[in-house]
Amino acid sequence: MDAVEDYRTVSQLYQARARSLRLRLSGGLNGLENRISSPRVQRLGLALAGYTEYLRSGRIQVVGRTEAKLLGDLKPKMRRKALEAPFSKRLCCLLLTCGFEPPAEMIDVAKASATPILLTPVDTPRAIDEITEYLDEALSPTAGIHGVLVDVFGLGVLITGESGVGKSECGLELVMRGHRLVADDLIVIRRFGLDRLVGSGPEGMRFYMEVRGLGIINVRDLLGISAVEDQKPVEFAIELLHWRDWNELDRLNFEEKKLEILEASVPLITLPVGSGRNAATLVEVAVRLQLLRKQGYQPSADFFKELQEKLEDVG
Repeated sequence: MDAVEDYRTVSQLYQARARSLRLRLSGGLNGLENRISSPRVQRLGLALAGYTEYLRSGRIQVVGRTEAKLLGDLKPKMRRKALEAPFSKRLCCLLLTCGFEPPAEMIDVAKASATPILLTPVDTPRAIDEITEYLDEALSPTAGIHGVLVDVFGLGVLITGESGVGKSECGLELVMRGHRLVADDLIVIRRFGLDRLVGSGPEGMRFYMEVRGLGIINVRDLLGISAVEDQKPVEFAIELLHWRDWNELDRLNFEEKKLEILEASVPLITLPVGSGRNAATLVEVAVRLQLLRKQGYQPSADFFKELQEKLEDVG
């Protein structure tokens, strides 16, 4: 798996949310490459009162109505003093909400400390929600894994296997059967919370597939928007294995296997493929079985239970 950066710069945040939050830049423009490393934002209120120990440099600091009133009630010298303490903590940036304009002392201190000031007319709760939503996705643990991600019967299925085993061909046939392609070749997987994995294709390369003999195809252009999906939770993994390499596997599928991704795991099965075996059909059956397993159905266990009962009756 390939690691992906776990921070965003102030400049990237500004470009991503300038339109929706009607952002403007004011002061500290020499710090636009400062790193934001936490999705949590902080209110600057306590820091303005002198309690700066809890400040974290990688978090966006918010100035809303309460903080604006506190600053507005101070005389210029006291205002500068109140601002110098938190700005000395090498803050990544300041977000002023509700249309509040920064006083001259704030602009001076921001310039001296290379702390960009972002201005928005949006109210504080909405601004915090939108910034947090952006950062939750942008800063979530991320990895790249090679395979095909397909929505099969509503389940996000990650198909893996060594090069040449037929992953893309299997994915294409599944799409031709009415399922949806999410990504082919490089899957960008993000972890939300402790164990929720969501996969998508790289920006600018979504919905392209490389099929041997056909070259590069765009599934959305070829089959329409209903054949693709932007992203999908990764809930099931299937490893395709060349038949020649299939050896000593659990033929009855008693052992529950897991695929570890970003310290989370998803159920995994291995399917041998070769001449005369239709990989897409096997994947569809495997997904149906997995959907039943989520409801507590275990066909192998049920088979042996019934067999044991019959043997006891005979005995």
